[in-house]
Amino acid sequence: MQNYASEDRYIKELDPKKHEIALSTEDLHVFYGTSEAIHGVSLPFERFKITALIGASGSGKSTYLRSLNRMNDNIEGTRVDGKIMYRDIDINGKGVNVYEMRKHIGMVFQRPNPFSKSIYDNITFAPKRNGIKNKKVLDELVETTLKQAALWDQVKDQLDQSALALSGGQQQRLCIARAIAMKPDILLLDEPASALDPISTSTVEDTLLSLKDHYTIIIVTHNMQQAGRISDYTAFFHLGNVLEYDITSNVFQRPKIQATEDYVSGRFG
Repeated sequence: MQNYASEDRYIKELDPKKHEIALSTEDLHVFYGTSEAIHGVSLPFERFKITALIGASGSGKSTYLRSLNRMNDNIEGTRVDGKIMYRDIDINGKGVNVYEMRKHIGMVFQRPNPFSKSIYDNITFAPKRNGIKNKKVLDELVETTLKQAALWDQVKDQLDQSALALSGGQQQRLCIARAIAMKPDILLLDEPASALDPISTSTVEDTLLSLKDHYTIIIVTHNMQQAGRISDYTAFFHLGNVLEYDITSNVFQRPKIQATEDYVSGRFG
């Protein structure tokens, strides 16, 4: 395979006067021991937009995504250098309260991982731990987040039942509702539909499109059609580098570099 990483790159610049930037990275590097997995990635993420991270397996997109709310901190031997800017604060800096930061930058993982608790308790678990005890407030939170996740009508009469009894697609939407129960600014999703059937995938995509009115969404996906359907911007990762970042329609229809054209057309990956 050609080493495209040595070629020119195209990174669209977003004018802060025209685009409100919710989160950005500046020269971000990720090391697993002595192996460098991410090579100096600088990307801006516009508020209330969906950005898709695409690329072949092993390209670094999930590693990069996990860095955005310090999930790589949990992996022994991992080092993350560079800046991750959120509200003018480098959240990759020393002294940052990671637990508090994750209230603002939530995450949904590849496979649904509901707690072995009731649907109601899945949603209220984190708010209760953060001091919300008023039942009326919690009830309203459960209804609001489940409606935002397009799940309320299906589960409103079984909130006391185990979340594990839900279908895979319902469990994933419950995990999205659980993530937004803390009212984050940013929602990170690592291939949230990869384990779902086409109908459940479509429902999750519709949910994300409705959520972008309230949240900045960054999603890793292997599904080129999915990226084309739901994202406003797309970043193409290859061997730990971002080779192209632009408006999604440009990436798929008018890519600036050969590597992107080869990938989105299926010539490699």
